[in-house]
Amino acid sequence: MRIALVTDAWQPQVNGVVRTLQTTLAHLTSMGHTVLAITPLDFRTMTCPTYPSIRLALWPGRGVAKRLAAFQPEAIHIATEGPLGHAARRYCLRHRRPFTTSFHTQFPEYIRLRVPIPLRWTYGYLRWFHSAAVRTLVPTPTQRDHLLARGFQNLHVWSRGVDLEVFNPTDPIDYASEYALRHPIAIYMGRVAVEKNIEAFLQLPGAHHKVVIGEGPDLLRLRAKYPRCLFLGPRYGRDLAQHLAGGDVFVFPSRTDTFGLVLLEAMACGLPVAAYPVQGPIDVVTPGETGFLDEDLGHALEQALGLSRHACRALAARYSWRSCTADFFGYLAPENACATAHRTDLKHAYDPPAALPRA
Repeated sequence: MRIALVTDAWQPQVNGVVRTLQTTLAHLTSMGHTVLAITPLDFRTMTCPTYPSIRLALWPGRGVAKRLAAFQPEAIHIATEGPLGHAARRYCLRHRRPFTTSFHTQFPEYIRLRVPIPLRWTYGYLRWFHSAAVRTLVPTPTQRDHLLARGFQNLHVWSRGVDLEVFNPTDPIDYASEYALRHPIAIYMGRVAVEKNIEAFLQLPGAHHKVVIGEGPDLLRLRAKYPRCLFLGPRYGRDLAQHLAGGDVFVFPSRTDTFGLVLLEAMACGLPVAAYPVQGPIDVVTPGETGFLDEDLGHALEQALGLSRHACRALAARYSWRSCTADFFGYLAPENACATAHRTDLKHAYDPPAALPRA
């Protein structure tokens, strides 16, 4: 099948959304499908305000339409709600082509942390964007229920996977010899940004040493503010897995992630998880076996220390990228499907809400 994947999130960004999409594309190709990825790399871009590592395509409408028309996909998936996503959405509606979308990140909560925009406004906008899709794919049952409560429809769970060959407990970094750190060692991996609530981790008291793996807009500020914490910057592939495997516990302070792909990667390396009891962790972590979830993050950390590394690895092994990709393929809208089967007002799908909901 010829599949078009349209996404505003792509390399050089390093995050769970990009890893998910790139891995899914690779598995679709290995399964014999032909995939066209339409990404910011194909267009002139500008930096996203407050997020220099994110590039947004400038005026991509004609370019997106040209690429889709030339490729003639049998299925179109729009992964993000940015400029490319909007351009592809307009093309599909104009040409009555069915398409699917996916909901990867809680942008309303992320935006609210930077700008005082009411959540109801941004959720109303996203509800409009996804309403035109045949199906909207979400990473967990908890996220599905959260969006259903906000009026979203046609939601289906598309889980995530982990590469067990890359992420494994063998050959761990020796933090004592490499960085002069004593155990226990608590590790955070992910974007170094305000929406990840990373300071809840950095401020934890205790005898453990803290290690941060990743980059983001707050890296320089937090590195200066917390000089006793080890900020390693971004790590990749086997080097990343070795640094994970050398730790004792993985701390996940985010309250706004929809899944938390890093949870699987850490557990695949044998690390138990300490996190809040929120969506993402509650769908992935088995409390008392592969981690602890508690509103007191420090208590969760202390309880998670010493849990079976084998149990963590075994749980992660249940998540196969090939199985997730098969699910993704099964949700794609076939070309002969009716693009408007689940809605009666096509104009409503074109036009954004005339008035956003009141706060």
